[in-house]
Amino acid sequence: MTTRPAAAVTAAGLAAVLLAACSSGGGSDGGSAKAAAGAMSARASATPTPTPTPTPTPTPPPSGPYVALGDSYTAGIRIAPQAGGPKGCDRSAVNYPSLVAKALGLAAGQFQDVSCSGARTGDLTGPQQTDGGANPPQLDALTPATRLVTVGIGGNDAGFMEVVTQCAKDNLLDAVKGLVGNGRAASPCRDRYAAGGTDEVQRRVDATGERLGQALQEIKRRSPQARVYVVGYPALLPADPASCGPVLGSTVAPADLGFLVEKEQQLNGMLRKRADGAGAVFVDAATPSAGHDMCAGGSRWVEPPFPAPGLAAIHPNAKGEEAVAAAVLKAVKG
Repeated sequence: MTTRPAAAVTAAGLAAVLLAACSSGGGSDGGSAKAAAGAMSARASATPTPTPTPTPTPTPPPSGPYVALGDSYTAGIRIAPQAGGPKGCDRSAVNYPSLVAKALGLAAGQFQDVSCSGARTGDLTGPQQTDGGANPPQLDALTPATRLVTVGIGGNDAGFMEVVTQCAKDNLLDAVKGLVGNGRAASPCRDRYAAGGTDEVQRRVDATGERLGQALQEIKRRSPQARVYVVGYPALLPADPASCGPVLGSTVAPADLGFLVEKEQQLNGMLRKRADGAGAVFVDAATPSAGHDMCAGGSRWVEPPFPAPGLAAIHPNAKGEEAVAAAVLKAVKG
């Protein structure tokens, strides 16, 4: 049912009143009203009909050739089945780039996944040495014919996994000190990285942003017709650190879990900023993964420090890769 706007109803009522007044009376007043009505009608007929504004044609989603660049979160480390070489890249055949390519109906020759576990931004332009051989510079896969590029990188540059590991160590040591009666610090990990008044993690994130910005410029230079999507990292921890108790126990201080959440948000914020600055599209993986973090039990998309057999700790599982693929496809199809 369509409801007429109040302004339209008021205008229609006013027009009816005026019409009734024009048609009811005789004499000079009635004649004047008729003459005025005739003049208004003449002016209305003389007013040109506005030309309708054409509806813009939607931009079709990009198809192939599609090149996927990135680190272990893109590669899908340890998610079976593995595919492609070198073996040390731990690239899954069901990682999010593969799922995106399949959903877009791309043939094998229209899709190239060169992501590699452990990759940093420097490995985009230089070869990366792995236990299973060298992965060529990832940007070498780009050509002027490339039409779609996804980039999921930056966490290793910022040392995010190192920060997570160091936080665990600091909290374990602090817990031991607490047992011998020295008391526990509220946030030993934050204390480490903020010593001297400098946020060391933020400094690393900012430096990573500079390198990523240069890499995005190089992608545009090599593939000027490509649409580029910078893919963020999924939520590793919940907004409420207390909910991690059953998974992480009481070893890690809640304030340090909050510190790690804050640092990941800074990392994703940098990726968004650099994507915007380069004319690329940022794909938010953190928002859809909320509630599916490493502490979410059976509904988790990221594995905890003690992962399910065969999977990598603090990395996406198959469900996580599927979720990121859905986010990328939503962005690509617009």
